[in-house]
Amino acid sequence: MPTNEKQQSSQLVRGFEPYKETKGEEYMGKPMRAHFTELLNKWKQELMVSVDQTVDHMKDEAANFPDPADRASQEEEFALELRNRDRERKLIKKIDKTLQLIQDNEYGWCENCGIEIGVRRLEARPTADLCIDCKTLAEIKEKQVGKA
Repeated sequence: MPTNEKQQSSQLVRGFEPYKETKGEEYMGKPMRAHFTELLNKWKQELMVSVDQTVDHMKDEAANFPDPADRASQEEEFALELRNRDRERKLIKKIDKTLQLIQDNEYGWCENCGIEIGVRRLEARPTADLCIDCKTLAEIKEKQVGKA
């Protein structure tokens, strides 16, 4: 897999085609909502498979090493895997929230200002709930508060 694809696969669902809008199509009409529902469900499924693989890996690799350095290395590896799985668990919750927004016909509009988030932004970040302008402002405020 080329480096660029490898980097994108962590954020995007593998093998998923971008949405192709038709001329005059209503924003977040039924076909568009169906596309994002499918994309989010596939992404969620990939994350759940990853969680299952981690559990299996930890069961298979668990060993009681007599050497403290080996034991520490294994514990560090498991701790890293568990942190990653925790992030994925939180992402699965966010995906579920987003799927509910689609069902409620509230998906695709900025939570702050109410404008369209945009298909391309949602393709890049399907769980986005802010338009790019509001997200940029939120990040600037976050940086300012962080420096205080």
